[in-house]
Amino acid sequence: MLTIWNNFLYQPLFNLLIWIYNNWANENLGWAIIYLTVILRVALLPLSLVSEYNRVRNEELFHEIKELEKVYQNDEVLKKQEIRNAMKKRRVQPWAKVAVLGVQALVLVLLYQVFLRGITGEKILKILYSSIGFPGVINTNFYGFELAATHDLIWSGAVGLFLLAEIYLKLRKFKDKLDRRDLAYFILFPAMVGAILWVLPMVKALFVLTSLIFSVFINRVSRIFFEAALKRKLVKLPQKTKTAE
Repeated sequence: MLTIWNNFLYQPLFNLLIWIYNNWANENLGWAIIYLTVILRVALLPLSLVSEYNRVRNEELFHEIKELEKVYQNDEVLKKQEIRNAMKKRRVQPWAKVAVLGVQALVLVLLYQVFLRGITGEKILKILYSSIGFPGVINTNFYGFELAATHDLIWSGAVGLFLLAEIYLKLRKFKDKLDRRDLAYFILFPAMVGAILWVLPMVKALFVLTSLIFSVFINRVSRIFFEAALKRKLVKLPQKTKTAE
């Protein structure tokens, strides 16, 4: 198992990172991490689009259920039946989102191992492919921030604030339906992620922040197309019970 991890996961990722460092990042490891993150997210783009489509379907389902509750407010049996039918028609499979998050978590572990093992000359030579040029002394300084340093409040705080803003923008759409659990999620989840990243090397926060920004971009662009497509497929709600109220 350890051989599979080293030969098929850790070593290829490390060599890709060094190749990017040598060729694209102007010998700046911080930018190499950013480029690596974007490459990863582009590779996962089909799964990301499925995940975004599911997200839009979930929101449409939420609104459809609310409309059904209004239409069938005087008939509990029929209301439950129509809600079940709506949920069945809009069944959402979470596998795409799970796969994207799983791959990103794997890369986070691999990046942690890169810094844990060290990126000095002697250690690099042991795992560097012959086709990848030896980079010499690796520049781990990213605009005054040390990528391997822990307890970096600025970058971990930036991730926490970014998550806070994103959750706020999502929850405000349902402000009339929020409860204490939503408020706890709004406050505790960004705080927990920020605290975890504060303990870990700063490079983790850089990776997570880049991935979050990419996700927001994909979300905003894909939503335009997915919402239009779902509206065309939207089944009109029955109207007969409205007159029976």
